[in-house]
Amino acid sequence: MTVRVDRHGDHVAEVVLDRPEAMNAVSTALATALADVTRQLAADRSVRAVVLSSSAAKAFCVGADLKERNTFTDDELRLHRDVTRGAYRGVLDLPVPAIAAVAGYALGGGCEIALSCDLVVADTTAVLGLPEVSVGVIPGGGGTQLLTRRLGWSRAADLVFTARRVDAAEAHRLGLADRVVAAGTAREAALEIAATIAGHSPVGVRNAKKAMRLGLDVDLATGLEVEDGAWRATAFSRDRAEGVRAFAEKRRPDWPGI
Repeated sequence: MTVRVDRHGDHVAEVVLDRPEAMNAVSTALATALADVTRQLAADRSVRAVVLSSSAAKAFCVGADLKERNTFTDDELRLHRDVTRGAYRGVLDLPVPAIAAVAGYALGGGCEIALSCDLVVADTTAVLGLPEVSVGVIPGGGGTQLLTRRLGWSRAADLVFTARRVDAAEAHRLGLADRVVAAGTAREAALEIAATIAGHSPVGVRNAKKAMRLGLDVDLATGLEVEDGAWRATAFSRDRAEGVRAFAEKRRPDWPGI
């Protein structure tokens, strides 16, 4: 087993990268498992937030399994490419918020898994980077696109072209990490955030994420139309009716999720 899922209460799922002997290097097996797990979670309406974490003591994920790739023929590498794309895309396409809990190394594909999440919580031991050009490839798990969208052109170019690594403090300053917490507490902090999210309207959160993602790369007028569609899908839901009723009755909502 290279990826496992732990449940926290009824609505939070933790996806644990579980190949500690290789510091979660992305092998074919790990990529396949991650794609399968995220596909299952995306279809599970009880899930309201997802945390991605690691069982390895010193790393979130060190990127591609270069030992495995060194054995590939060109045809095998092409097939492997489809598998890895499915893994990264599976995280990116989760319909609920995804939070990366990063401790230790998050390099190459590991950094791209974190970038595929909506929020990155890093502890002070975190080291992030996209070193692919130093070994003759490019960031291919969404890195060239997601990093540029997060940081802007020049900051992303600095990291990608130089292949340099940054610590948690610099990652936070650049916008690569959203929160920095004490060493050893990234997972706990990410799960707390996930629990907070899970306490809100699942219809509202899903539609908010959908509107934000779909509106990211369109002009403002189109984005406002995307937002309006998401608003309408939420405003006439049973969640909205329950939220207003609970507010009037001064109690916590019991979200129907529809």
